[in-house]
Amino acid sequence: MMETQASPKDEVAEAVELELEAVIGFNGHVPTGLKCHPDQEHLVYPLGCTILIQAINTQEQNFLHGHGNNVSCVAISKSGLYIASGQVTFMGFKADIILWDYKKRELMARLSLHKGKIEALAFSPNDMYLVSLGGPDDGSVVVWSIAKREAICGSPAAGLNVGNATTVIFSKCRDEMFVTAGNGTIRVWELDLPNRKIWPTECQTGQMKRIVMSISMANDDSFFYLGTTTGDILKMNPRTKLLADTGPAKDKFSLGVSAICCLKMGGLLVGSGDGLLVFCKSPSYKPIKKIQLQGGITSITLRGEGHQFFVGTEESHIYRVNFTNFKETLITTCHFESVEDIVFPFGTAELFATCAKKDIRVWHTLTNRELLRITVPNMTCHGIDFMRDGKSIISAWDDGRIRAFAPETGRLMYVINNAHRIGVTAIATTSDCKRVISGGGEGEVRVWHIGHQTQKLEEALKEHKSSVSCIRVKKSNEECVTASTDGTCIIWDLVRLRRNQMILANTLFQCVCYHPEEFQIITSGTDRKIAYWEVFDGSVIRELDGSLSGAVNGMDITVEGVHFVTGGNDHLVKVWDYNEGEVTHVGVGHSGNITRIRISPGNQYIVSVSADGAILRWKYPFPS
Repeated sequence: MMETQASPKDEVAEAVELELEAVIGFNGHVPTGLKCHPDQEHLVYPLGCTILIQAINTQEQNFLHGHGNNVSCVAISKSGLYIASGQVTFMGFKADIILWDYKKRELMARLSLHKGKIEALAFSPNDMYLVSLGGPDDGSVVVWSIAKREAICGSPAAGLNVGNATTVIFSKCRDEMFVTAGNGTIRVWELDLPNRKIWPTECQTGQMKRIVMSISMANDDSFFYLGTTTGDILKMNPRTKLLADTGPAKDKFSLGVSAICCLKMGGLLVGSGDGLLVFCKSPSYKPIKKIQLQGGITSITLRGEGHQFFVGTEESHIYRVNFTNFKETLITTCHFESVEDIVFPFGTAELFATCAKKDIRVWHTLTNRELLRITVPNMTCHGIDFMRDGKSIISAWDDGRIRAFAPETGRLMYVINNAHRIGVTAIATTSDCKRVISGGGEGEVRVWHIGHQTQKLEEALKEHKSSVSCIRVKKSNEECVTASTDGTCIIWDLVRLRRNQMILANTLFQCVCYHPEEFQIITSGTDRKIAYWEVFDGSVIRELDGSLSGAVNGMDITVEGVHFVTGGNDHLVKVWDYNEGEVTHVGVGHSGNITRIRISPGNQYIVSVSADGAILRWKYPFPS
């Protein structure tokens, strides 16, 4: 697995790289992952293995690719020249820290010493040093020289009888002092450059035992503030290493103080694990201003002096808040669960719909804005389709129901209860808008007649032994093909409502497409083979190797049938020539398994969605 990740392009030597146009995604679980760059024009945040640099005003995006696994922390130097990012990796392997040149948007150096995970990073105030903290399997703190790009010294981060350190912050004025904190440990470190040593001093908190989640330093180094899982704030003096005060005494922050930020004019911005954003002051720490946001707050980052700031939450929302009126504006949203399906409405590429876990979202293609969100709590949506007339979105849910929503308002139009026994796993509609074909977890394929007021079952086709993963309908609505994880694809006659042909292979089929001329179908699945089949007699025409590692989960074919695209567990988007059976273009950018992929009507874009919640839009490489 490791080797294939490192060099995805070796696979297809002569293939051209696909141009990535836009990414919808933000990993809100990375602590302090959202950063506002000192130039006050850009936001920097992680998504899977990539780091996005997004212009606040123009929404233009740049991508920093280089990590082989998920990014776990991000730091920006005070001058704004450098970005540092750390990643997680497999047990026992080295986890890299990458130093990036912000202006050139390119990799400067790879620093690797820590094992398993980089917990946190911090730059010194004059860009001389970078301090890094290893994860629980590593437990060391290392100071790096930025000029020489090498380690100066390291030390175990916490004592023997306390827990792990999880956060680190540098002094705002001196390049020689930094603070680490974590489970029952708060340490102030001094860097002794001539001897290449760092000396820790344990801070005294008396009887209090706290687990530190977040940390912030005052601008003049007079104090630093620690947010804890208990929901209170500790104010420490870095010179005396003593506790100055603590609060609030009552009404502690629910689910812990997960983000904290000092303001120039005094006072603190505090974010809690249940999404409460508060402005408060020492020593009482009582809320002066507060707003409730969606999802636990993981990042608070100031734009300039803090007249405006940005907040990132676990539900992958990014808010802009003006300090004076303390009102939030939602500027970026995206899925925070695995995206299960993507579909364009018939004949237009202006918008598309995706579904993940409990919600269906409709997006405006060019601006990446979320237009509509339909939420059904505690359920999982497995598939969606637009009716041809655009008047409804039909969705398949794991509670065995088919739900139809109005695409403008999100109003529930009708529900088909008990459509399948073990959840509805796949869905498709006919172009005359009169029928919905659904597949279930138990393997049944059911044909529903959709009237003005009624929805009735026309036929239940019991052939598949396992869940149905994909359904495609012929243009004439007289035939459809269903792919199943039992290793069969069945071509059904929708007029006589019985089986026409069956295709057998030793694989779990994940996706199927009709060639536009509809005498052939292409399938793929867990055996990584892309197979072409004759519709008439179900014989295999040819097989191609779809990928070197991992299943192929999604495929789509152009209206002309000249090219098709695939995506899967190797995280690559591939464009194929249908007749030659060769890969012409490869898209590198996903960091999770690609679950579904579509070519937009009119062949302008390819949109792929993945298990880490990301939606990527690629430029279609051929003139349409």
